[in-house]
Amino acid sequence: MPDPVGKLPSELDQLPDRDAEETAEWAASLDAVTEHAGPHRAAYLMRRTLQHAGTAGVPVPALLETDYVNTIPTSAEPAFDGDLEMESRITAWNRWNAAAMVTRGARYGVGGHIATFASAAWLYETGFNHFFKGKEGDGSGDQLYIQGHASPGIYARAFLDGRLTETDLDHFRQESGGQGLPSYPHPRRLPWLWEFPTVSMGLGPLSAIYQARFNRYLTNRSIKDTSNSHVWAFLGDGEMDEPESTAALALASREQLDNLTFVINCNLQRLDGPVRANFKIVQELEAQFRGAGWNVVKSLWGSAWDELFALDTKGALVRRLRQVPDAQFQTYATRDVAYIREHFFGVDPALIELAKLLSDAKIAECFYTSRGGHEARKVYAAYRAALAHKGAPTVILAQTVKGYTLGAGFESRNANHQMKKLSGEQFRTMRDLLDLPIPDAKLDESLVPYGHPGADSPEVRYLQERRAELGGPAPARRVHAVALPEPSEKAFQAVYKGSGKQSVATTMAFVRLMKDLMRDKETGKRWVPIVPDEARTFGMEALFPSAGIYSPLGQTYDPVDRDQIMYYKEAKDGQILNEGITEAGSMADFIAAATSYATHGETMIPFYIFYSMFGWQRTGDQMWQLADQLGKGFIVGATAGRTTLTGEGLQHADGHSHLIASTNPASLNYDPAFAYEVAVIVKDGLRRMYGQAAPGEDSDVFYYLTVYNEPMPQPAMPEGVEEGIIKGLYRFKEGAPAAADAPRTQLLASGTAIHWALAAQELLAADWGVTADVWSATSWSELRRDALEADAALLRGEQRVPYVTRALSGAPGPVLAVSDWMRQVPDQISQWVEQDYTSLGTDGFGLSDTRDAARRHFGVDAQSIVLAALAQLARRGEVKPELVAEARERYGL
Repeated sequence: MPDPVGKLPSELDQLPDRDAEETAEWAASLDAVTEHAGPHRAAYLMRRTLQHAGTAGVPVPALLETDYVNTIPTSAEPAFDGDLEMESRITAWNRWNAAAMVTRGARYGVGGHIATFASAAWLYETGFNHFFKGKEGDGSGDQLYIQGHASPGIYARAFLDGRLTETDLDHFRQESGGQGLPSYPHPRRLPWLWEFPTVSMGLGPLSAIYQARFNRYLTNRSIKDTSNSHVWAFLGDGEMDEPESTAALALASREQLDNLTFVINCNLQRLDGPVRANFKIVQELEAQFRGAGWNVVKSLWGSAWDELFALDTKGALVRRLRQVPDAQFQTYATRDVAYIREHFFGVDPALIELAKLLSDAKIAECFYTSRGGHEARKVYAAYRAALAHKGAPTVILAQTVKGYTLGAGFESRNANHQMKKLSGEQFRTMRDLLDLPIPDAKLDESLVPYGHPGADSPEVRYLQERRAELGGPAPARRVHAVALPEPSEKAFQAVYKGSGKQSVATTMAFVRLMKDLMRDKETGKRWVPIVPDEARTFGMEALFPSAGIYSPLGQTYDPVDRDQIMYYKEAKDGQILNEGITEAGSMADFIAAATSYATHGETMIPFYIFYSMFGWQRTGDQMWQLADQLGKGFIVGATAGRTTLTGEGLQHADGHSHLIASTNPASLNYDPAFAYEVAVIVKDGLRRMYGQAAPGEDSDVFYYLTVYNEPMPQPAMPEGVEEGIIKGLYRFKEGAPAAADAPRTQLLASGTAIHWALAAQELLAADWGVTADVWSATSWSELRRDALEADAALLRGEQRVPYVTRALSGAPGPVLAVSDWMRQVPDQISQWVEQDYTSLGTDGFGLSDTRDAARRHFGVDAQSIVLAALAQLARRGEVKPELVAEARERYGL
């Protein structure tokens, strides 16, 4: 029970107090300090005591927040390892050219962002000059996740080091001619430069964590030593609102990923205004990261503040800095010194006295420009501290001014994200501030000029020497393509034979195939099975004891099922990535593995299996990220279809993932009906992605397969169907003529729907005298893709008939397509089918029921197919209209 004065019970009340009198004395001492020296002094003593306890190894919880000051005092900063004056000149040229590029592009209305790089320039330049390892040195180099809106600054640096020309810069955001620079980091558009697409905010930080984790995975599995690689993720404080940004923080600390550093540019602004108008985003992020177990380094104030802190003998300045909300501090950067004296210093007698000691120039310097993120020495110290810290990842919270050096019209303005160009006068001001040798005459021209000190200038030589010492240019993407040997044919042959009388779901057939392929002596170790805590649902538990579940700690406990054959085995060199309930994390795993061929020069073959509904719908943005990053692998939507997963209901019933997947140009989407089709598709995928792609084939693709949890007898593979399986359509079973002049129809079905079509084939012949051919449509979207290419060829004057048109050419009767998907999925091919075409599908919300009942509900069961086929034939005058009504009554439809 709480005591009468309202004191709530604490967990300490459950612990024995061996000396209550001593405890009371400590409390009384604290009360006395509070009474005589004030609560601030009492708080200081308590924090000092906690700090001392931590140093002494006393196990007490750490505070989640520290004061609003730099983590590293000026007196503790390491010596700067470089020529600061030279680096300032380099940074000035890059600032100028980034602004000039975007401004010159504005004449075409293509947009661009200036303010982000302006605020973060030193965060990047210090890294490029001192820390970021390139790919020409020892190992894989570092992985740089560069903030998307900062891309103009990266292009400006590549221009300075000779990797881009003025013509390249003038084609910023003008790519259609084949020479342009993409707006943001897009590896697919500029594959020699960019490694990681980051502008879909939130995906960068999530991917960076899993990339650092995958680096350890490669090392622990003895595939490649990545111990010299460090992952740097450059983020905005506004971006941290995205749930993906912080979703995996605990994973990073739990696995002690000290090969990872987040650098968060805290300019206190997001796209429309302050990040935390009435609060302090830096303090919020510090608490969040500390609570998740990260090392936190704050670099908030530039050296101009040292004098202020030295004069603050009463701690009033530090207290005031904690009090002022971000939006107000942003306002200080746009108002005159008198306003700052009144509204910042004027609220506390101690601060009023302190302000009397400060000149207007000193106050202006502190509040307008002097931030930790704008000084190379401060950033250098923070980066050194991050690399020195072991046992946990580090986040650096660097405070900056958004639009820094762009002038009063830009700096700290709410609208600066949408401001796409500088005026001539603003460029003059910027030129003078940066002390660049650009004459006024050049600024009077219609286009602001780019600036370059010369290919043999001291600046360029210094930059290139620095990069040579660090292992070559950065960012850079390198691909050393080495084809993997073909796996043994034995694994595929076992599936081609069929299952005989045994009923096997295609999900199980896929898993069995993967298990056999993982045993291959040449390529088996390169498979990366990924599953979001549903391995047993998909029949993958058999992989646990043989392949092991990856854990950097191994298995520190005795598993509850250790006496069973398929026990839960974790291992430091485990092959399976079992991520728990996180599809986003699993996709981040997949992306890291799917692009390892470029990141590390080590080709891995990931396959990610998940509940079909929770793939493209939930993580579709990451599928585009995967495509942009030129990832390869197999994505498997299990328990697919809207009527196949019994009992689960609306949010588990996927009838549309193939429609979403068809929008992604890099995704090859298949809906196989039989186990042998799965095997043929996987084998061809291995050839195309990892072996020898045919001339004209894009090998930078990934495969989406849907498999079903409905056990059915799996037939042996017929002769000569491989081409049709890969292209998307082949005739599986020709109908026996019911009579010489019997009406005919063509039934196209994908996935599990082929079993309904086969049943309908029998009913049509037995009950209505109609002959039906059944076709397996393994890929509606590949048929459409081929047809679109044929249409494009016609515009070039080439005669080419789409495969689907050729395959169905001469097939008598109308075409009826059916699947466990929305009708829009099979309707993708309708315009290239010469016969009358209609479709059946599972449009609408899913529902909980038996498979038979659900299929009857959606009108896709065998009897519904018969009815639809008869209706088609009746419209053509090939059967009597009365048969349609008769069939409806007979089948109770």
